Amino acid sequence: MAIQTVNMAVRGMTCDNCARSVERKLSSTPGVTKASVDRNSAVAVVEYDADLVKPEVLANEVRQLGYEVAA
Repeated sequence: MAIQTVNMAVRGMTCDNCARSVERKLSSTPGVTKASVDRNSAVAVVEYDADLVKPEVLANEVRQLGYEVAA
C-alpha cells in the first residue's frame, strides 16, 4: 500500500453542495482513503493508494461531474 496525497485545483464549484458532491465522488472512488474539498480555495485534497488509482483517474472522476480540474 503506497498512500500518497494530491492537491487538485477544481474550477466551477459555486456552492457548498458542489464541494460536497465532488468530495463524495472522490471518497467513493476505489483506492481513495480520504478526500476533502474546500470550495473557497477551490482545492480537493485526496489521499489515495497509488497501487490502486492514479491522479488522472481522480481528475476524470471530478470532470464527470462537470467541473474543471487544473493539470
